Amino acid sequence: MSSSRTPRPGPPEAPDSLQTAAAADGSRSRLGAGLITGASDDDPSGIGTYAQAGSQFGFGLLWVMCFTYPLMVAVQLICARVARVTGRGLGANLARVLPRWVLLPLLLALFATNAVTIGADLMAMGEAATLLVPGHAAAWGVGLGLGSIALQVFVPYSRYVNLLKWLTLSLLAYVAAAFTLHVPWGEVLQRALLPHWQDSADYARMTVAVLGTTISPYLFFWQSSQEVEEQRAAPGEAPLRAAPAQAPAQFARMRFDTSLGMAVSNGIGFFIMLTTAVTLHAHGAGTIETAAEAAKALQPVAGKLAFALFAAGIVGTGLLAIPVLAGSAGYALAEAFGWRRGLERRLGAAPAFYAAIAAAVVLGIAMTLLHVNAMKALVFTSMINGVVAVPVLAALLWAARSRALLGDFTIGRGLWALGWLTVVLMLVAAVALFF
Repeated sequence: MSSSRTPRPGPPEAPDSLQTAAAADGSRSRLGAGLITGASDDDPSGIGTYAQAGSQFGFGLLWVMCFTYPLMVAVQLICARVARVTGRGLGANLARVLPRWVLLPLLLALFATNAVTIGADLMAMGEAATLLVPGHAAAWGVGLGLGSIALQVFVPYSRYVNLLKWLTLSLLAYVAAAFTLHVPWGEVLQRALLPHWQDSADYARMTVAVLGTTISPYLFFWQSSQEVEEQRAAPGEAPLRAAPAQAPAQFARMRFDTSLGMAVSNGIGFFIMLTTAVTLHAHGAGTIETAAEAAKALQPVAGKLAFALFAAGIVGTGLLAIPVLAGSAGYALAEAFGWRRGLERRLGAAPAFYAAIAAAVVLGIAMTLLHVNAMKALVFTSMINGVVAVPVLAALLWAARSRALLGDFTIGRGLWALGWLTVVLMLVAAVALFF
């Protein structure tokens, strides 16, 4: 992978007005980029996929959430480490190892899939909101989308990140919903820890869908960008190549934050499958198409409390996921092209960066207004995500072992091996989705 043909992004730039107490406090927290990244993985589209898996196959796919956990931790930790060592996000580092003709299509595909996913999330959030309060689903979707743009553009990151952390609590709705039901925990543990493959095309397709939902390229870009954002926001902190004495503390923080964040991601997916398996699958509810349908189907078999928790969780997780989806697209493009960037900046200081974020959400809003079939769109984006993830991860792993980029902070063989195992898994999943 020659770097001679790559674009030349601008140098990392410090955001405006970062010497505030709020920014310092936010950056020093042991919970940040990893927690928000993991929690955002359970967006309304993901909830719909996990609910379908539980309603169709009962406990049969719980093992996937256990199997993918170490892979997710490894990949996201590599993203975080490379960013913290270099002081650059994933888009900027990819620009140093990939030719422009390879990089640009990957980033445009990421932008398109994120926009479609935002649209699907807004539709699900609108439908879920109408289950709880009166209104029109499209109106709710548009309002929530516009509100998300306003928060990202006009609220500084040092304050906005705290809102995102609080929104992760909305995921507890799915844990609470499970504990309102009678669960055969012995059988659950057996099926989760001892996989039993079902020889059917539907089971294989659903396995691939769960993998694609769980390991998504936008997570790679968001966590790496937020590591850089938090490093710049903290007085006295610098990229680890320039400040190697900070490495032990930062690596320990990243391990804790990322391990917990991915545990939240997979744990919530596990509980969504569990809830729908105990209720919808057990009562023969059959196939569902959206997260909102899952919530409605729960009411007659699980009661009003489980229904309300499930529906409220869809709205809360969407409010968390949409900024991450839009933000990761904005960061990826801005880092690769060298645009001024950062959620701490004002609109006038980073117009192209904020335009990319707004465009991703506006395209999602357009899907809502045009009533595009969300499930068909998500199948298409899952295929694109599978294709994008493979070269992005391969390039990331190459960069993570490059002394020219990381100096003495290249990753060890354990992380490297888990990373390549993930590449192989995603390649198989992408091929399976096509054929």
